[in-house]
Amino acid sequence: MKSVNLSFLLLAFLASSCMTPKKENDSKVRLITLDPGHFHAALVQKSMYEGVDSTVYVYAPAGEELVQHLKKIEAYNHDSLHPTQWKEVVYTGSDFLEKMLTQKKGNAVVISGNNHRKTEYILKSVEGGFNVLADKPMAIDQKNFEVLKDAFKAAARQKVLLYDIMTERSEITNALQRELAALPEVFGSLQKGTPEHPAVEMESVHYFYKSVSGNILMRPAWFMDVAQQGEGITDVATHLVDLVQWECFPDKTIDYQKDIQIIGANRWSTAMTLDQFSAITKLTSFPDYLKTKVDKNKVLQLFVNGEIDYKLCGTYVRIKALWDYKATAGGDKHYSRLNGTKASLIIKQGAEQLFKPTLFIEPVAGGEAESYNRTLQSTFKRVEAKFPGIELKKTTAGWEVVIPEKYKVGHEAHFAQVTTRFLEYLEKGNIPAWEVPNMIAKYYTTTQALEMAKNSN
Repeated sequence: MKSVNLSFLLLAFLASSCMTPKKENDSKVRLITLDPGHFHAALVQKSMYEGVDSTVYVYAPAGEELVQHLKKIEAYNHDSLHPTQWKEVVYTGSDFLEKMLTQKKGNAVVISGNNHRKTEYILKSVEGGFNVLADKPMAIDQKNFEVLKDAFKAAARQKVLLYDIMTERSEITNALQRELAALPEVFGSLQKGTPEHPAVEMESVHYFYKSVSGNILMRPAWFMDVAQQGEGITDVATHLVDLVQWECFPDKTIDYQKDIQIIGANRWSTAMTLDQFSAITKLTSFPDYLKTKVDKNKVLQLFVNGEIDYKLCGTYVRIKALWDYKATAGGDKHYSRLNGTKASLIIKQGAEQLFKPTLFIEPVAGGEAESYNRTLQSTFKRVEAKFPGIELKKTTAGWEVVIPEKYKVGHEAHFAQVTTRFLEYLEKGNIPAWEVPNMIAKYYTTTQALEMAKNSN
């Protein structure tokens, strides 16, 4: 094993290297980063955590993805406002996975990268006795869904935790939508809806060309290959399926074999020119594995858009995941509507909201409006007690929930919030009882829908 420092690794792009690790201390958690091909792996380390060793062991193939990951960590270490103190110990041999499993330098593995091998990484990590914090999606097709179920069984046998990074639960409008949906005085009960008019609708729009941590994001070429990254139905839609379960059926254990019925699913492509591809990958041509997706006009067609119609615990749901190349204004967008018997809870993020997620309460037409408003004002105080500073503002259709800026921490900060929850679960030695069956239900929904969409196309 050869000793090198971080800057030398960045400059030389060594094919195989590792730093001499320091003597392990008494920290309860020692992180390992496995094959960090996605920028989400670095965002987990944008903050420091109490009880977590500052030395992180990285096992990955040598190459540009690793270099970009280490550059982001180095940038966080030199942040002018909130510098971190991470020390990366890097191993880049071709046997990086086997080395991680045998060396056991840490006890919690962060996995965020190419989704083609992710489920395999998860299974082998938990079988090896490691706790795992995995980026979504943990499974991109039915075959990997079966592997994921085995991983959860192995985690139970090994008494380790397996948890996915659901950042959207930390977004304040989603959290408040969940709080308000749990108040019968405000929301009533969740409607059942119909296939034509579902009771729950969610839509997410993402962009390939975007800024992360102040810089235009460089995407690996495989990110545009749905065989490696996953289609929209099994990638971004994972967040939406999770929010539906988490908001509409809080703390309820969902049985994927009984409580879920896929009604319909569809998928379609987003076009990307070579110039656009080059701008985010720095490559001058499409790699061979993408050439079969290039049409006669030499435009890459990516099946990253999808829609799922399904029933969850008797309620009709529709979710839609969309990708475009670059936003004309604002950034990623989210829409969510929960229809209750007394009111609808709606999150909008359009031009009227200055492209910032905004939560609205719209009472059901008819009934005693003044009586409802008095009840709302009184009941809302319970929510204010949990989220000090939030207010109600009257609109023509109902009410807007005015949220102080202190709660709008942004998507990048949500990774620290999820990681903190994971660390709390590690401290307790378990996660909430409903989380595991609901993760299984979530990936059943997305992978089953993908199969239906492919068959219908």
